[in-house]
Amino acid sequence: MDVTTLAELTGNLNSVGYGLAAIGPGIGLGILIGKTIEGMARQPEVSGQLRATMFLGVAFVELLALLGLVAGFLFPAA
Repeated sequence: MDVTTLAELTGNLNSVGYGLAAIGPGIGLGILIGKTIEGMARQPEVSGQLRATMFLGVAFVELLALLGLVAGFLFPAA
């Protein structure tokens, strides 16, 4: 294999790795936001507290996606 083929292969593996790393946070966000909306519908009087807690959870879940992206750059495929 020449150098350009290896570089293309490495780039493709990194993008597949990030795609796999984004599946977990995507599912987590769906569950988190869905359950928050469900809680707001059941008890509208605590919607402010639920919303604040949801945004804190969203920040932590999004951190996982960003870690997957950074890991793709820090640990490139050989």
